[in-house]
Amino acid sequence: KGAQLDLLEQALDAAKTAHVRTRDPGGTPIGDRIRHVLLDYDLSEMDIHCETFLFMASRAQLCRDVIRPALDDNQVVLGDRFVSATCAYQGAAGYDPARVIEVAKYAIDDMWPDLTIVLDMPIEEAYKRTGRDTASKKPRTGQGQTLLFHDVQTDAMESRPKSFHERVRELFLVLPEIYPSPVVIVDGTGSVEVVHQRILEAIRDAAL
Repeated sequence: KGAQLDLLEQALDAAKTAHVRTRDPGGTPIGDRIRHVLLDYDLSEMDIHCETFLFMASRAQLCRDVIRPALDDNQVVLGDRFVSATCAYQGAAGYDPARVIEVAKYAIDDMWPDLTIVLDMPIEEAYKRTGRDTASKKPRTGQGQTLLFHDVQTDAMESRPKSFHERVRELFLVLPEIYPSPVVIVDGTGSVEVVHQRILEAIRDAAL
């Protein structure tokens, strides 16, 4: 995901198109404080509703301070994560994705992306790319949403059972049916360059 965003930035630079890249959660001084809570503390006792609202609070600030000003300035906004991620991960943890979307409508003031791209691949392939062991591990009960992020401890990610990640994938794949704005599923297998071309094609198709 990060590599593909790097390539998209390069493509926008080549096209002399002004753009900003956001971080979610975080991306603002207040959002980064919320990110710190979500990343650096044991969330096993945190209610899933609280987790959802923390993510949305960070996004509310991001929309006000970064996304809206950039759009008003006719810049392209690239985000590596947004409400779609909470639909999948919180949904896999038992929170109704439809309710996630309802909360988001208020938090982001209906500032939905023009296009959301989901990179899809089998769970086993994703594990290989991140260097994780595909062997089943005993889950840590009540583990929080920290598993969304690349900068948490690897063993926290591994403590999630494979069934959880399979449910996350299922929810990402049904997003085109429930999300308030366009979602395109792109095959994430293959080389970085091949996937980049698929993403460019998806963007071109969406713009037609």
